[in-house]
Amino acid sequence: MPTFTYSVDDEPQSTDEHTLTARQILQNAGIDPQNNYLVQVEGQHQESFKDKPDVVIHMHQKMKFVSVFNGPTPVS
Repeated sequence: MPTFTYSVDDEPQSTDEHTLTARQILQNAGIDPQNNYLVQVEGQHQESFKDKPDVVIHMHQKMKFVSVFNGPTPVS
């Protein structure tokens, strides 16, 4: 079974699943999907999964993702 290596916030991750949701990718990286959303980076192109955490992403080698915090901002 193929293993796909990818990164989230420049941290290496891997899966043997052919598809993952944005929520699963965040959870697998130890990031809270309630307060963060996923963005896929391909060169200059970025695809945000902000309003679609359960869309299915077809995994490929060397995919690159970043997490974006969008939870409540604490007031000091």
